[in-house]
Amino acid sequence: MWQRLSARALRAYAKAPIGYADAQGQFALRDAIARHVSFTRAVACSAEDVIVTAGAQQAFDLLARVLVTRARPTVAMENPGYPPLRRALTAAGANVAAVPLDDEGIVVERIPPDARAICVTPSHQFPLGMVLSSRRRAALLDFAQAHGAVVIEDDYDGEFRFGGRPLDALQTLDRNGCVFYVGTFSKCLFPALRLGFIVAPPWAQAALIAARQSADWHSPSIEQDALAAFIAEGHLLRHVRKMRKLYAARRELLLQILERDFARWLAPVPGAAGLHLTAIARGALDAEALAARAREHEVGVYPLRAYHAGRSARSGLAFGYGTIDLAGIEQGLARLRRAFAR
Repeated sequence: MWQRLSARALRAYAKAPIGYADAQGQFALRDAIARHVSFTRAVACSAEDVIVTAGAQQAFDLLARVLVTRARPTVAMENPGYPPLRRALTAAGANVAAVPLDDEGIVVERIPPDARAICVTPSHQFPLGMVLSSRRRAALLDFAQAHGAVVIEDDYDGEFRFGGRPLDALQTLDRNGCVFYVGTFSKCLFPALRLGFIVAPPWAQAALIAARQSADWHSPSIEQDALAAFIAEGHLLRHVRKMRKLYAARRELLLQILERDFARWLAPVPGAAGLHLTAIARGALDAEALAARAREHEVGVYPLRAYHAGRSARSGLAFGYGTIDLAGIEQGLARLRRAFAR
Protein backbone atom coordinates (compact mmCIF):
# COMPACT_ATOMS: atom_id res chain seq x y z
CA MET A 1 0.00 0.00 0.00
CA TRP A 2 2.85 2.36 0.81
CA GLN A 3 4.39 1.63 -2.58
CA ARG A 4 1.09 2.40 -4.33
CA LEU A 5 0.62 5.70 -2.50
CA SER A 6 4.23 6.72 -3.15
CA ALA A 7 3.78 6.01 -6.86
CA ARG A 8 0.57 8.07 -6.85
CA ALA A 9 2.40 11.02 -5.28
CA LEU A 10 5.24 10.71 -7.78
CA ARG A 11 2.80 10.72 -10.71
CA ALA A 12 1.18 13.87 -9.35
CA TYR A 13 4.55 15.62 -9.16
CA ALA A 14 5.35 14.51 -12.71
CA LYS A 15 2.53 16.77 -13.93
CA ALA A 16 3.92 19.93 -12.30
CA PRO A 17 7.35 21.35 -11.49
CA ILE A 18 8.74 20.33 -8.12
CA GLY A 19 9.84 23.35 -6.10
CA TYR A 20 10.59 24.20 -2.52
CA ALA A 21 7.74 23.51 -0.15
CA ASP A 22 6.38 24.91 3.09
CA ALA A 23 8.86 24.62 5.98
CA GLN A 24 5.95 23.85 8.30
CA GLY A 25 5.07 20.79 6.19
CA GLN A 26 2.57 19.92 3.48
CA PHE A 27 -0.92 21.06 4.51
CA ALA A 28 -2.45 17.67 3.65
CA LEU A 29 -0.04 15.90 5.99
CA ARG A 30 -0.46 18.42 8.79
CA ASP A 31 -4.22 18.11 8.51
CA ALA A 32 -4.03 14.30 8.51
CA ILE A 33 -1.74 14.33 11.57
CA ALA A 34 -4.03 16.74 13.44
CA ARG A 35 -7.06 14.55 12.76
CA HIS A 36 -5.13 11.39 13.68
CA VAL A 37 -3.84 12.59 17.06
CA SER A 38 -7.19 14.20 17.86
CA PHE A 39 -8.89 10.83 17.32
CA THR A 40 -6.29 8.51 18.85
CA ARG A 41 -4.84 10.63 21.68
CA ALA A 42 -7.48 13.35 22.25
CA VAL A 43 -4.87 15.99 21.37
CA ALA A 44 -6.67 19.27 20.68
CA CYS A 45 -5.10 20.75 17.56
CA SER A 46 -5.56 21.76 13.94
CA ALA A 47 -3.26 21.66 10.92
CA GLU A 48 -2.00 25.14 11.85
CA ASP A 49 -0.59 23.80 15.14
CA VAL A 50 1.47 21.01 13.51
CA ILE A 51 5.09 21.36 12.36
CA VAL A 52 6.39 18.41 10.35
CA THR A 53 9.93 17.29 11.25
CA ALA A 54 12.51 14.71 10.24
CA GLY A 55 11.50 12.30 12.99
CA ALA A 56 11.34 12.98 16.71
CA GLN A 57 15.06 13.70 16.84
CA GLN A 58 14.76 16.81 14.69
CA ALA A 59 11.76 17.84 16.76
CA PHE A 60 13.97 17.73 19.86
CA ASP A 61 16.70 19.68 18.08
CA LEU A 62 14.30 22.42 16.96
CA LEU A 63 12.74 22.69 20.42
CA ALA A 64 16.19 22.93 22.00
CA ARG A 65 17.17 25.73 19.60
CA VAL A 66 14.03 27.71 20.33
CA LEU A 67 13.59 27.09 24.07
CA VAL A 68 17.12 27.04 25.48
CA THR A 69 18.31 30.58 26.23
CA ARG A 70 21.32 32.06 27.96
CA ALA A 71 19.06 33.62 30.56
CA ARG A 72 17.37 30.30 31.37
CA PRO A 73 19.55 27.40 30.24
CA THR A 74 18.28 24.73 32.66
CA VAL A 75 16.18 21.92 31.18
CA ALA A 76 14.85 19.09 33.35
CA MET A 77 14.84 15.56 31.99
CA GLU A 78 13.80 12.16 33.32
CA ASN A 79 16.65 10.02 34.62
CA PRO A 80 17.01 7.44 33.16
CA GLY A 81 15.94 8.90 29.85
CA TYR A 82 16.50 9.02 26.11
CA PRO A 83 20.19 9.78 25.43
CA PRO A 84 19.70 11.39 21.96
CA LEU A 85 17.33 13.92 23.53
CA ARG A 86 19.92 14.70 26.18
CA ARG A 87 22.54 15.21 23.48
CA ALA A 88 20.29 17.59 21.52
CA LEU A 89 19.70 19.69 24.62
CA THR A 90 23.38 19.77 25.53
CA ALA A 91 24.34 20.76 21.98
CA ALA A 92 22.02 23.76 22.27
CA GLY A 93 23.80 24.88 25.44
CA ALA A 94 21.32 23.55 27.98
CA ASN A 95 22.20 22.67 31.52
CA VAL A 96 20.39 19.31 31.68
CA ALA A 97 19.11 18.53 35.17
CA ALA A 98 18.54 14.81 35.74
CA VAL A 99 15.27 14.26 37.65
CA PRO A 100 14.63 10.89 39.35
CA LEU A 101 11.64 8.62 38.78
CA ASP A 102 9.49 6.44 40.98
CA ASP A 103 6.57 4.11 40.26
CA GLU A 104 4.37 7.09 39.25
CA GLY A 105 6.91 8.59 36.87
CA ILE A 106 8.93 11.79 37.19
CA VAL A 107 9.21 13.15 40.74
CA VAL A 108 7.89 16.68 40.26
CA GLU A 109 9.25 17.89 43.61
CA ARG A 110 12.79 17.22 42.36
CA ILE A 111 12.49 19.44 39.27
CA PRO A 112 14.72 22.53 39.63
CA PRO A 113 12.64 25.70 40.07
CA ASP A 114 14.67 27.48 37.36
CA ALA A 115 13.93 24.84 34.70
CA ARG A 116 12.95 26.43 31.39
CA ALA A 117 11.61 23.17 30.00
CA ILE A 118 10.72 19.73 31.35
CA CYS A 119 11.07 16.68 29.07
CA VAL A 120 8.87 13.67 29.80
CA THR A 121 7.65 10.44 28.19
CA PRO A 122 4.31 10.14 30.04
CA SER A 123 2.59 7.44 27.95
CA HIS A 124 5.42 4.92 28.28
CA GLN A 125 8.52 6.10 30.09
CA PHE A 126 11.75 5.42 28.26
CA PRO A 127 13.39 3.16 29.25
CA LEU A 128 11.64 1.97 32.43
CA GLY A 129 8.14 1.70 30.98
CA MET A 130 5.85 3.12 33.67
CA VAL A 131 2.95 5.47 32.83
CA LEU A 132 2.93 8.94 34.39
CA SER A 133 0.08 8.88 36.91
CA SER A 134 -2.89 11.26 36.77
CA ARG A 135 -1.74 12.88 40.02
CA ARG A 136 1.73 13.53 38.65
CA ARG A 137 0.35 14.87 35.36
CA ALA A 138 -1.65 17.49 37.23
CA ALA A 139 1.32 18.32 39.47
CA LEU A 140 3.65 18.67 36.49
CA LEU A 141 1.33 21.10 34.69
CA ASP A 142 0.84 23.08 37.92
CA PHE A 143 4.62 23.27 38.34
CA ALA A 144 5.08 24.48 34.76
CA GLN A 145 2.49 27.21 35.19
CA ALA A 146 3.86 28.34 38.55
CA HIS A 147 7.45 28.56 37.32
CA GLY A 148 6.89 29.80 33.77
CA ALA A 149 8.22 26.55 32.28
CA VAL A 150 7.15 24.53 29.27
CA VAL A 151 6.71 20.77 28.93
CA ILE A 152 8.07 18.68 26.04
CA GLU A 153 5.80 15.63 25.82
CA ASP A 154 7.41 12.80 23.89
CA ASP A 155 4.52 10.42 23.17
CA TYR A 156 6.96 7.52 22.89
CA ASP A 157 5.24 4.32 21.72
CA GLY A 158 1.87 5.89 22.47
CA GLU A 159 0.14 3.92 19.71
CA PHE A 160 1.00 0.55 21.20
CA ARG A 161 -0.90 0.11 24.43
CA PHE A 162 -1.99 -3.43 25.26
CA GLY A 163 -4.38 -3.08 28.15
CA GLY A 164 -6.65 -0.54 29.80
CA ARG A 165 -7.74 2.89 28.66
CA PRO A 166 -4.80 5.23 27.99
CA LEU A 167 -4.58 8.38 30.07
CA ASP A 168 -5.10 11.65 28.25
CA ALA A 169 -2.04 13.28 26.77
CA LEU A 170 -0.56 16.15 28.75
CA GLN A 171 -1.34 18.40 25.79
CA THR A 172 -5.01 17.52 26.22
CA LEU A 173 -4.91 18.64 29.87
CA ASP A 174 -2.92 21.81 29.17
CA ARG A 175 -4.90 25.02 29.63
CA ASN A 176 -1.99 27.46 29.49
CA GLY A 177 -0.26 26.78 26.18
CA CYS A 178 2.83 25.27 27.77
CA VAL A 179 2.95 21.73 26.29
CA PHE A 180 4.81 20.77 23.11
CA TYR A 181 3.57 17.38 21.91
CA VAL A 182 6.12 15.37 19.90
CA GLY A 183 5.25 12.34 17.78
CA THR A 184 6.99 10.21 15.19
CA PHE A 185 6.17 7.60 12.58
CA SER A 186 9.41 5.71 13.17
CA LYS A 187 7.75 3.18 15.47
CA CYS A 188 4.29 2.81 13.92
CA LEU A 189 5.68 2.67 10.35
CA PHE A 190 9.47 2.53 9.89
CA PRO A 191 12.48 4.60 11.04
CA ALA A 192 13.85 5.18 7.51
CA LEU A 193 10.79 7.33 6.74
CA ARG A 194 12.25 10.15 8.89
CA LEU A 195 8.96 11.92 9.49
CA GLY A 196 7.68 13.20 12.80
CA PHE A 197 5.89 16.26 14.11
CA ILE A 198 5.45 18.82 16.86
CA VAL A 199 2.07 20.07 18.02
CA ALA A 200 3.10 23.49 19.31
CA PRO A 201 1.32 26.30 21.18
CA PRO A 202 0.52 29.27 18.91
CA TRP A 203 3.07 31.55 20.56
CA ALA A 204 6.00 29.30 19.55
CA GLN A 205 4.97 28.21 16.06
CA ALA A 206 6.66 30.99 14.07
CA ALA A 207 9.99 30.44 15.85
CA LEU A 208 9.88 26.68 15.27
CA ILE A 209 9.02 27.09 11.58
CA ALA A 210 11.90 29.54 11.16
CA ALA A 211 14.26 27.10 12.90
CA ARG A 212 13.08 24.30 10.60
CA GLN A 213 13.67 26.43 7.52
CA SER A 214 17.18 27.27 8.74
CA ALA A 215 17.93 23.61 9.43
CA ASP A 216 16.94 21.89 6.16
CA TRP A 217 13.92 23.81 4.86
CA HIS A 218 11.44 20.93 4.68
CA SER A 219 10.94 17.16 4.59
CA PRO A 220 10.73 15.32 1.22
CA SER A 221 7.44 16.25 -0.45
CA ILE A 222 6.70 12.87 -2.03
CA GLU A 223 7.01 11.04 1.30
CA GLN A 224 4.84 13.68 2.96
CA ASP A 225 2.10 13.26 0.35
CA ALA A 226 2.24 9.47 0.59
CA LEU A 227 1.99 9.58 4.39
CA ALA A 228 -0.89 12.08 4.25
CA ALA A 229 -2.85 9.65 2.07
CA PHE A 230 -1.82 6.66 4.21
CA ILE A 231 -3.29 8.35 7.28
CA ALA A 232 -6.33 9.95 5.66
CA GLU A 233 -7.45 6.74 3.93
CA GLY A 234 -7.35 4.76 7.19
CA HIS A 235 -4.35 2.58 6.41
CA LEU A 236 -2.36 3.77 9.44
CA LEU A 237 -5.09 2.89 11.93
CA ARG A 238 -5.53 -0.55 10.37
CA HIS A 239 -1.77 -1.11 10.40
CA VAL A 240 -1.46 -0.08 14.06
CA ARG A 241 -4.32 -2.38 15.09
CA LYS A 242 -2.65 -5.27 13.30
CA MET A 243 0.78 -4.57 14.78
CA ARG A 244 -0.62 -4.03 18.27
CA LYS A 245 -1.75 -7.67 18.31
CA LEU A 246 1.66 -8.89 17.12
CA TYR A 247 3.57 -6.78 19.64
CA ALA A 248 1.24 -7.83 22.47
CA ALA A 249 1.97 -11.49 21.72
CA ARG A 250 5.71 -10.83 21.64
CA ARG A 251 5.56 -8.93 24.92
CA GLU A 252 3.54 -11.68 26.60
CA LEU A 253 6.00 -14.35 25.50
CA LEU A 254 8.96 -12.26 26.64
CA LEU A 255 7.37 -11.75 30.06
CA GLN A 256 6.52 -15.44 30.43
CA ILE A 257 10.06 -16.58 29.74
CA LEU A 258 11.64 -13.89 31.92
CA GLU A 259 9.41 -14.86 34.83
CA ARG A 260 10.00 -18.57 34.26
CA ASP A 261 13.74 -18.71 33.51
CA PHE A 262 15.22 -15.46 34.83
CA ALA A 263 13.30 -14.77 38.05
CA ARG A 264 16.37 -15.27 40.26
CA TRP A 265 18.20 -12.46 38.39
CA LEU A 266 15.63 -10.07 36.92
CA ALA A 267 12.33 -8.41 37.92
CA PRO A 268 10.37 -7.07 34.90
CA VAL A 269 8.99 -3.55 35.32
CA PRO A 270 5.17 -3.54 35.12
CA GLY A 271 3.80 -1.79 32.05
CA ALA A 272 1.45 -2.42 29.18
CA ALA A 273 2.74 -0.40 26.24
CA GLY A 274 5.55 0.07 23.80
CA LEU A 275 8.10 -1.97 21.88
CA HIS A 276 10.51 -2.71 24.71
CA LEU A 277 10.49 -4.07 28.24
CA THR A 278 12.90 -3.35 31.07
CA ALA A 279 13.83 -5.72 33.89
CA ILE A 280 15.55 -4.56 37.08
CA ALA A 281 18.41 -6.67 38.40
CA ARG A 282 17.97 -8.54 41.65
CA GLY A 283 21.08 -8.28 43.78
CA ALA A 284 24.51 -7.31 42.49
CA LEU A 285 24.13 -8.23 38.83
CA ASP A 286 26.71 -6.65 36.50
CA ALA A 287 24.38 -5.76 33.63
CA GLU A 288 27.13 -4.25 31.47
CA ALA A 289 29.26 -7.39 31.65
CA LEU A 290 26.20 -9.54 31.04
CA ALA A 291 25.21 -7.52 27.95
CA ALA A 292 28.75 -7.98 26.62
CA ARG A 293 28.54 -11.75 27.19
CA ALA A 294 25.14 -11.79 25.50
CA ARG A 295 26.64 -10.21 22.38
CA GLU A 296 29.09 -13.13 22.26
CA HIS A 297 25.99 -15.33 22.00
CA GLU A 298 24.58 -13.03 19.27
CA VAL A 299 21.90 -11.60 21.55
CA GLY A 300 21.24 -7.87 21.84
CA VAL A 301 20.17 -6.58 25.26
CA TYR A 302 20.88 -3.13 26.66
CA PRO A 303 22.20 -2.28 30.13
CA LEU A 304 19.98 0.19 31.97
CA ARG A 305 22.92 2.34 33.03
CA ALA A 306 23.42 3.35 29.39
CA TYR A 307 20.32 5.54 29.75
CA HIS A 308 21.33 7.24 32.99
CA ALA A 309 23.01 10.59 33.41
CA GLY A 310 25.77 10.07 35.94
CA ARG A 311 25.86 7.15 38.32
CA SER A 312 22.78 5.02 38.83
CA ALA A 313 21.56 3.03 41.78
CA ARG A 314 19.60 0.80 39.40
CA SER A 315 21.03 -2.04 37.37
CA GLY A 316 19.02 -3.91 34.77
CA LEU A 317 18.45 -4.78 31.13
CA ALA A 318 16.19 -3.45 28.38
CA PHE A 319 14.74 -5.89 25.86
CA GLY A 320 13.45 -4.70 22.48
CA TYR A 321 10.88 -6.78 20.61
CA GLY A 322 9.92 -4.50 17.72
CA THR A 323 11.77 -6.43 15.01
CA ILE A 324 11.91 -10.00 16.31
CA ASP A 325 9.27 -12.70 15.92
CA LEU A 326 8.09 -15.18 18.55
CA ALA A 327 10.53 -17.90 17.51
CA GLY A 328 13.37 -15.39 17.60
CA ILE A 329 12.40 -14.31 21.13
CA GLU A 330 12.51 -17.90 22.36
CA GLN A 331 15.85 -18.55 20.67
CA GLY A 332 17.35 -15.29 21.89
CA LEU A 333 16.33 -15.84 25.50
CA ALA A 334 17.65 -19.40 25.41
CA ARG A 335 21.04 -18.02 24.33
CA LEU A 336 20.82 -15.29 26.97
CA ARG A 337 20.17 -17.95 29.61
CA ARG A 338 23.51 -19.51 28.71
CA ALA A 339 25.17 -16.11 29.15
CA PHE A 340 23.68 -15.88 32.65
CA ALA A 341 24.95 -19.37 33.47
CA ARG A 342 28.60 -18.41 32.91
